Amino acid sequence: MKTRNIKNLVCVAIAIFALSACKDQAKVDADKKAMEEKVAMEEAEMKAQEAKAQEEAKQKEMMATSIAAVASENEELSTLVSAVKAADLDKMLSEPGSYTVFAPSNNAFEKLPKKMSIAELGKPENKELLTQVLQYHVVTGVITSDKLVAAIKGSNGKYNFTTVGGHEITASLKNDIIELKDEKGNKTEVVLGNVKASNGVVHVINDVLIMK
Repeated sequence: MKTRNIKNLVCVAIAIFALSACKDQAKVDADKKAMEEKVAMEEAEMKAQEAKAQEEAKQKEMMATSIAAVASENEELSTLVSAVKAADLDKMLSEPGSYTVFAPSNNAFEKLPKKMSIAELGKPENKELLTQVLQYHVVTGVITSDKLVAAIKGSNGKYNFTTVGGHEITASLKNDIIELKDEKGNKTEVVLGNVKASNGVVHVINDVLIMK
């Protein structure tokens, strides 16, 4: 009888020990899983922060070499830069994108009649007109000089393209120089081409293009 009781006690003790061991192992496993999840979460957060930092650095570098930035570094385009800022187009020309800008030089703006002078266009009440004038000098997509010359030659000497404002410009060649004609029939020449930027290319012209 005593032997049986002892055996029973031993069995109970073993069961309790086994149950306790199972609980301990379960706790160990749970703690391990929690730690692994925490580490994975921290790693994911770190990678996300690194990716964000890289994207911000890339964005900063892109803006530093954007069309707006490149134009700002050219003293001959200071009037254009001021006009772009007055029309709130500097953001568009600073952000990622693909544009071709035919940039009038300072001298080009000085040729404008008084009613179209930058002093007049820069007034708040003329902001819409200023925006339209500037948009007439911007084309979606990158058109290098080589591409433009090829397009002209492939279109029997005259190539028409549309600006972001929905108006047309006609390009042709004059003694191997790219010549642009606006909707008013006025002509200008590209005096400096293929100024590269992170979001497009700039061609400096010596007159302001005027749409109808």
